[in-house]
Order: sequence, then C-alpha cells, then structure tokens
Amino acid sequence: PRSILQWNVGSYRDISHESLSLFRLLEPQIEILVLGTGDRVERLHPATLKQMRECGIAVEVQDTANACATFNFLVSERRMVAAGLIPP
Repeated sequence: PRSILQWNVGSYRDISHESLSLFRLLEPQIEILVLGTGDRVERLHPATLKQMRECGIAVEVQDTANACATFNFLVSERRMVAAGLIPP
C-alpha cells in the first residue's frame, strides 16, 4: 500500500544496514529501493548494497531529483518500489 514514513537519515553518511532495515520490513516486500542522496549522487558502502541484494532488494542510488522521477516511473509500471529521499 502507499505509505509515507519518516526515515531518520539526514545525510547519505547515515545510510547503513541498520537505517535500511525499515525497507526490509515492508509488506508486501519491495523489489527495488530508490535512494536519493541529495544534490548529487553519493557512493554508498558496497557491503550495505550487497546486504540489500541478499535480501532480494535491488538498490538504485541517484541524486534526489532523479530518484523522484525514477520512483514515479517504477510506480507507473506497478513495480513494488520504495524510495528513501534526502532533501537536496
């Protein structure tokens, strides 16, 4: 279902296995997580991305403006998607 949840992340540096646990708990399970890291694309720790893949969730990291567009496109395709967005 469509929901908006507060994600306690203020910067891409706060994105970790623990901060992403919210997305692993969603029902029905999502297949794609789109992360918007602010004004520009930031690299996340490879182990964090690997842990999400091991849970069956693909992660797409983009600047927030493009992450919003990607999220909307995937929703229009009826994909099971969630977005974690950090304001620019």
